[in-house]
Amino acid sequence: MARMYRVLGFWTGIIAVMAYLGDLSNMALMFLGQTVLFVSLGYLNLTERMYIYIFGAYLTVFFVGFTYYTTFMMTPGGGH
Repeated sequence: MARMYRVLGFWTGIIAVMAYLGDLSNMALMFLGQTVLFVSLGYLNLTERMYIYIFGAYLTVFFVGFTYYTTFMMTPGGGH
């Protein structure tokens, strides 16, 4: 299970590099932070149950933040 967190770190790192190359600096910094989080968690060698709890908490925070952003921060019509 720890190896899967390092795999998640690898892919979020790839996305961070692509976002940086696409001049999306905020997105690149966000994914760089996730990369550091996932790789560091991958080397803690926690129990499988703890990794599942951490991933569940991560998904909960992401979905709450994404729902808040899309409901209250995004403007209809794309800001023309």
